Amino acid sequence: MPKTITLRLSDEIYERVNRAAIEDKRSVANLIQALALKKLDEENLADDFEMEEIFSNAQLLKKLAKGHSDASMKKGRMLG
Repeated sequence: MPKTITLRLSDEIYERVNRAAIEDKRSVANLIQALALKKLDEENLADDFEMEEIFSNAQLLKKLAKGHSDASMKKGRMLG
């Protein structure tokens, strides 16, 4: 179910967002949603090149599998 949020923007930022929405023929809400999703995708996902490098590295895959197994068995300790 869609959620409604309140977002406080300065007049300057709102004008920039509004202009961009008009140029893109979108509503302000739709533009903000599209930009937020794009940023999340860029920040949190590896691109195709990175994934290819990961899957072609047998040593890394072995270490990842061991780390996953250890974490599942609650071995080791959390850092950070």
